[in-house]
Amino acid sequence: MSAAPKDSERFTEIRNSKAFHLYHVGERLEAGIMLKGTEMKSLRQGQAQLADAFVRIDDGAPVLHHAHIAEYALGNIHNHVPRRPRKLLLHMREIAKLQAAVERQGMTVIPLRIYFKAGLAKVEIAVCKGKNVADKRESLRRKTELREAQRTLQAYKRK
Repeated sequence: MSAAPKDSERFTEIRNSKAFHLYHVGERLEAGIMLKGTEMKSLRQGQAQLADAFVRIDDGAPVLHHAHIAEYALGNIHNHVPRRPRKLLLHMREIAKLQAAVERQGMTVIPLRIYFKAGLAKVEIAVCKGKNVADKRESLRRKTELREAQRTLQAYKRK
């Protein structure tokens, strides 16, 4: 007998939709994140945004700033602050690699998505370099060309 299908509400994934438009995405890492109980419940409901978030290394530890995790609707007076800084969990060699990349000019560390793995919340972070206006236009042009090519292919297959 096959397993029951996974509940789509429990296995949500929060993506940073602006990241690929604003940055050239480089090396990616998976990091754990230190959360409070109400933050975890809110994440499981998909109540988070990463649009303006970034990672800074404070006192040798990576910290996620400006990530918005909404207050838990059924919480009480001990509910969390939505935009508080959250510590990320990485190995020392990964932290050193991130710090070396940030020290280079124009590089920054951006969270790409938050997801669940074996019941734990994980953050995929990437070392990124900001795009200029011409790069943004070029990526939009490529996207539209690819979309048009797929449409013509589908129209051709239907005939």
